[in-house]
Amino acid sequence: MNIVFMGTPDFAATILRALAEAGHNIKAVYTQPDKPQKRSSELIASPVKEYALTKGFTVRQPDRIRNADEIEVLKSFDADVFVVAAYGQILSQEILDIPKFCPVNVHGSLLPKYRGASPIQRAIADGEEVTGVTIMRMDKGVDTGDMIAKVAVPITDSDDEDTMYARLADEGSKLLIEVLKTIEAGTVSFTPQDDSEATYAPMIKKEDGLIDFTRSAREIDCKVRGFKKWPTAFTYVGGKMLKIFETKVVSDIPDADTGDFEPGCFVITKKKIYVTTGDGFIELVSVQPEGKKRMPGMDYQRGAHIENGMSIG
Repeated sequence: MNIVFMGTPDFAATILRALAEAGHNIKAVYTQPDKPQKRSSELIASPVKEYALTKGFTVRQPDRIRNADEIEVLKSFDADVFVVAAYGQILSQEILDIPKFCPVNVHGSLLPKYRGASPIQRAIADGEEVTGVTIMRMDKGVDTGDMIAKVAVPITDSDDEDTMYARLADEGSKLLIEVLKTIEAGTVSFTPQDDSEATYAPMIKKEDGLIDFTRSAREIDCKVRGFKKWPTAFTYVGGKMLKIFETKVVSDIPDADTGDFEPGCFVITKKKIYVTTGDGFIELVSVQPEGKKRMPGMDYQRGAHIENGMSIG
């Protein structure tokens, strides 16, 4: 099929690769404009652009895909289908009406749950035990279009943002290839979403990473795993930010004196550092103190002279 692809991150690059390997004709690839690297003026291409260039695909990076000139360019590709996966721009109805068959979206959740910009991260952070991928026909709403197919994927206690992105991209790629076969054959069917069951996954903000130690150890661990890349779960110790990259849930620490510690107190043993929570304990496995590199929790404890019973905040 003649396809115009729209996507930006690694998740989308995996799907684009699957389309190419399945033999589809990629007429053009749309991705977000290159962005400056952190602490540098050097522009960095998206994973989708990097892959597209290796295959010689036409790459377009408009700041605003909905402008009139770009719409005319989109029409010129004479696409059968638009495939969208984590592109990062909203498509107008005029754009959605362009392809011969339909525009389809590869969304990282089991719709209608987790509509929005950050379904994968928020499913993990919310402690969900299963998520998945939905292929849907796009409409003018935000992830409200009719569903074509779904695949469920379990979330384990060791999964984080990185592992789930990779697994969902793989499963979504396989599902998409099968869906395109039904579209081409004229056997595709559509199922409307039940709006009464919809939940939302809004764009993640910096403050979403702030840890509330009155929550349970499992809830905190889920937040750490869900927001691993950005904003990264964080707290403050002595007025300085402490980013927390990896934790473990512990129900009891038999070799430590926890006294009558309130949630948010350090518990130090000979080999590990923990924090009390509203239910259970969190081991700090990997952290990054403000102005320093990422390090094991015990290295932080020794360097910052953290003592048993000391409070966070």
